[in-house]
Amino acid sequence: MRAVRCNAIGGPVTVEDIPEPQGEVPVDVHYAAVNFADLLVVEGNYQVRAEPPFTPGSEFAGVVAESGHGLAKGDRVFGSVFVGAWAERVAVLATSLHRVPDSVPTDRAAAFGVSHATAFNALKLVAGVRPGERVAVLGAAGGVGLAAVELAALLGAEVIAVASTEDKRAVCAKQGAQVTLPYEDLKQGLRDAGGADVVIDPVGGPHSEQALRAMRWGGRFVNVGFASGEIPRIPLNLAMLKGVTIHGFDFGGWARHDRDRLVASRTELHRMFADGLIHPRVHAVHPLDEVSAALSLGRDAIGKVLLEVARGV
Repeated sequence: MRAVRCNAIGGPVTVEDIPEPQGEVPVDVHYAAVNFADLLVVEGNYQVRAEPPFTPGSEFAGVVAESGHGLAKGDRVFGSVFVGAWAERVAVLATSLHRVPDSVPTDRAAAFGVSHATAFNALKLVAGVRPGERVAVLGAAGGVGLAAVELAALLGAEVIAVASTEDKRAVCAKQGAQVTLPYEDLKQGLRDAGGADVVIDPVGGPHSEQALRAMRWGGRFVNVGFASGEIPRIPLNLAMLKGVTIHGFDFGGWARHDRDRLVASRTELHRMFADGLIHPRVHAVHPLDEVSAALSLGRDAIGKVLLEVARGV
């Protein structure tokens, strides 16, 4: 089969012919998402290291290739892995797969799983967002950020979206943000907007402290990543003086320590998706051979970038 390969940390990546993977459920991949975390894995800057050579890619949607484990050949499914998704076939545990609702196109399923699950768990499980609260989202035009904007609005919150360009902020407004802000003078901008009860931060860097300083009393600050490449150093006296709690969300930790609540949250999120309440935004779709072009979009992408992978597609 054809697959993207990373033969050395730092890349470049190439498309090669490799043996098909062996595993519990083989899935013919139709679309795979290009997430910022995948780029970090290729660069060797992710929290968990993949040893080369490997096939990058963590999020995919396609069809089951062989019946078994409660799934029939041809069933449309989506799922996630640590690496391996940027290939014509992936083999995973049945528990890693979810059926694509009949109402949902396969490409949108590939753009949904990881980003929306991260955002929903940060908002619902960790922050406990309530209707009427004000939620500020940093990196609001990225995959996780745009999902957080949409989901916070669905949860009844007033959403402040922080993004770097006018085009990005316009998309955030269409996804449900009532207020949009640039990063310049972020602390004052957030204060002028009334402050925030909750901050969702997938960015890190110097903007984290600025957002924290603009939070309301008793707020919840949730870190879900460091897209800026910089881990912030937060003065803890800010949390003390504001009564703010600082949280982090990581799938691995929740899966190990509170899997039941994670599964219940996933069930609720998937029901919303099947009911047509969630609309993942696809910025661009590239064929597998154009993986380098997909990666080069980087922070210019608004929403998700996909690879079109299926044989003959």
